[in-house]
Amino acid sequence: MSYEGFVAGNLLGQHFTMVDFNLFDRHDLSSPQLGGNPWPSLYTNLRDNELLLEQSRANPISAVYEGPALILKAYITAALTDIYGDVPYLEAAQGKSNGIVNPGYDAQSDIYQAAGGILDNLDQGLAAIENYTGTQALDGDIILGGDLSRWIRLANSLKIKYLMRISEVVEVADALETIYANDSYIQKSTDNATFDFLATQPNTFRLAILRAGDFNLYVLSETMQEIFSELNDPRVGVLFRPASNSAGVFRGLLNGPDASNTSISVADFSLTGTIFRENSQLLEANFMTNWETLFLLAEAAEKNLIQANASALYNQGVAEAFDYWQTELPPGYLTSGRAAYESDGQNPVEQIITQKWIANSINGYEGWIEYRRTGFPNLKTVSASLNNDLIPVRMPYPAEEAALNSHNYQAAILDNQNSVNSRVWWDVD
Repeated sequence: MSYEGFVAGNLLGQHFTMVDFNLFDRHDLSSPQLGGNPWPSLYTNLRDNELLLEQSRANPISAVYEGPALILKAYITAALTDIYGDVPYLEAAQGKSNGIVNPGYDAQSDIYQAAGGILDNLDQGLAAIENYTGTQALDGDIILGGDLSRWIRLANSLKIKYLMRISEVVEVADALETIYANDSYIQKSTDNATFDFLATQPNTFRLAILRAGDFNLYVLSETMQEIFSELNDPRVGVLFRPASNSAGVFRGLLNGPDASNTSISVADFSLTGTIFRENSQLLEANFMTNWETLFLLAEAAEKNLIQANASALYNQGVAEAFDYWQTELPPGYLTSGRAAYESDGQNPVEQIITQKWIANSINGYEGWIEYRRTGFPNLKTVSASLNNDLIPVRMPYPAEEAALNSHNYQAAILDNQNSVNSRVWWDVD
């Protein structure tokens, strides 16, 4: 999913631009090429996680896995529904246990709020961990090292995230204030839920082992170049490299070019940085971090959903995000210029979301999802749109659903609800 976020989510969120084989970047989302089809990956993991959850409840020796499995179930489910909208959920992943191979589609509001839904599974996961009295170690935990206290902090950070995601359609202030007051969420980088890529296979970032031609397709977007320039932000040198024909110059390209009608030389633009290829051992797959949590809390404070200092949370989030991308925070970055909170009459929510968008460059679907939720940062109309100059607000269901789950699929797409321009439940424009 880190690679999916890189090659597809980062195109939707306009972190990167694709030069060739780029129907997806031109917003024909029904034509995934090098990426843009997270459905099978997410459902495969949802199924495997469900098997682990069933085992944890059937075998006392495996009971330690119940809490983490419920938390991961919430995480995977949120990724699915936030990308696609209404999806098969309550009956999904039950082929082996109950023989259900054609699951019905559930409303996103239920997927979030119903018993067994995202928020409920996080609460159940927390309760399972807090009530666990055994001594069995959480073996095989490559995310948080088997530390159940870190799983508690992850669950609470995810609750903050998902409550903010639905905050325009549900009253969430009391729940957010409770979590914030309890102070048990990811606050330190040492508690970040990440996977550290290595320099050797099979634990390298996937891009590091692809042929050079695939790599050359991904360049700095014009959207991101302009934002980096406005902020005078040195992270551009980590995420990208200067254009090869212009020493020291970072140059972006407008998303969605029609390469068949436009002559584009990759040498004129900035390719993605060495951290994604030559030095991917410096890269982390991002599940949830302290800086993302801080930005969410800053937004909540700015919107008076919690009683806290939004500016202080924002400043701390920016500092932690710079550290995450192994970049020194420039003196004055947070006290003068465009990054200073509310400087020059700027919209502070836009500043918060933009900083989170920059930092989520390894988790690109997040940038696109948060753009849909907030309208920030200001994305551009792509160069040669195949979607009537509209930025998609959901992914279409894969064609396999029409063939393999036809009855439920047809019921789900009534009134053209498979359109990439149909807003999901929490997206109220």
